Amino acid sequence: MCTGKCSRCVAVSLYPLVLLSIICNIVLFFPGWDVKYAREHHLTAEVTYMGGLFGGGFLVLIPALYIHLTGEGQCCGNRFGMFFSIAAAAVGVLGAGYSFVVAILGLTNGPLCKTDEDGWTRPFLNSYNSTYLTNHTSWAACTEPSRVVQFNTGLFLTLLAASSLQGALCAIQMINGLAGCLCGVCSNEKET
Repeated sequence: MCTGKCSRCVAVSLYPLVLLSIICNIVLFFPGWDVKYAREHHLTAEVTYMGGLFGGGFLVLIPALYIHLTGEGQCCGNRFGMFFSIAAAAVGVLGAGYSFVVAILGLTNGPLCKTDEDGWTRPFLNSYNSTYLTNHTSWAACTEPSRVVQFNTGLFLTLLAASSLQGALCAIQMINGLAGCLCGVCSNEKET
């Protein structure tokens, strides 16, 4: 496959993952589909780190746009442009890595919820190896917001998957950019 076509393919694949990351991060601010928990500051630190918004969102979107321009072959589709696509893809890897780490922390530490015994707390915070994820009966400890464990787990797992794919795609672009830098980009027009 031509390095320019590969760049376009990578960029087009990154766009929906960026959108998915941003949406998941925004939705995490509304557990139980209610704004009162955000207003009352009943959110985990991992939600406020905004890994999906900044890491998997903006820090991947900017490289995706540049990579797309590189693939188009107009302003950046040359060896020099491919060289800079390596740096852009590296920024994307860092952003995806940030989103990945925040998602892992969100899954490991569990949600903030109201329990009958302790009030607002993180009942799964000291759970050894995140055993609460497989022990569905322990989820009943959270009485408010409704189904918050499923809510957080689903969204953080989605962020984990999206950031993994983003990191892999940006790593592919780094290899593709190196190939384009060393060998040149192939296009119908004469290379500059």
